Amino acid sequence: MPRIGNIELPDFPLLLAPMEDVSDPPFRALCKEQGADLMYTEFISSEGLIRDAAKSVVKLDIYEKERPVGIQIFGAELDSMLQAVDIVTASSPDIIDINFGCPVKKVVCKNAGAGILRDIPLMVKLTAEMVKRTHLPVTVKTRLGWDHDSIKIVEVAERLQDVGIQAISIHGRTRVQMYKGTADWAPIAAVKNNPRMLIPVFGNGDVDSPEAAARMRDQFGLDGAMIGRAAIGYPWFFREVKHFFKTGAHMDPPNMEERVEAARRHLQMAIDWKGEKLGVYETRRHYTNYFKGIPNFKPFRMKMVTSEEPAEVFAAFEEALEAFSDFSFA
Repeated sequence: MPRIGNIELPDFPLLLAPMEDVSDPPFRALCKEQGADLMYTEFISSEGLIRDAAKSVVKLDIYEKERPVGIQIFGAELDSMLQAVDIVTASSPDIIDINFGCPVKKVVCKNAGAGILRDIPLMVKLTAEMVKRTHLPVTVKTRLGWDHDSIKIVEVAERLQDVGIQAISIHGRTRVQMYKGTADWAPIAAVKNNPRMLIPVFGNGDVDSPEAAARMRDQFGLDGAMIGRAAIGYPWFFREVKHFFKTGAHMDPPNMEERVEAARRHLQMAIDWKGEKLGVYETRRHYTNYFKGIPNFKPFRMKMVTSEEPAEVFAAFEEALEAFSDFSFA
């Protein structure tokens, strides 16, 4: 069974990926209930943290029921990253994760996220200093490389292990690919198969079905799967993968009542956490997937994603339940 520091995980754990404006406490609570084994927060800017920027600080919120949980930070300036490590350590997560994988331009142009893949010595130096700075286990999330011609992930992962990280999650694309094309898991398997690698190696990218998770485990031999886009608006993905592992069969998808109940709870938790305005706004991205596959659903979805008032969104949930209570998702 994989271990990260003192944290013992089950065989082939399922990790919730850190996703900006997605992996917040309300969504993490739903994923935990549905079988996610390890959570990561949305990524947090080291510069934002040390400036006490409200948007960054609120992302430090974690709750006992969701443990084990890792807080993910990004940046490229050593002093800022070390100060951020101090702030994060004080908030008592189980893990600190370093984002060396975000491909978004506004992050990359500051040499942070996947931008640092152009400067591997800096990547290793930053990691080494951050590991020394905290008693918590440090993990890394990264990509295969900057572009196809600069993939050195086997060497990079080994060097990061040698300076003290305790697990690595690798997205099977380069930065140049962004989210296009197909994730290539073979280089991730090469990291795992390196006889010098002793830490858990988790795969990420295109784990979009129970069969894909099974291939990552059985064909590529990885230690676990990090789930990102497949879980947005569909926290049941975790339980469906585990059911498939156990039985070899697909479980029935959630019915309309379960979907409405999850959407209702998600919105209420978001309002309780961030207030009405942000709570309503930030849950909108999930509704398409909560109610995917229902014919003629557009008028209900439009009401859910355009209403400013919580009461109107809750009413749209009830109207949808009444209209489609007998709809079969199977």
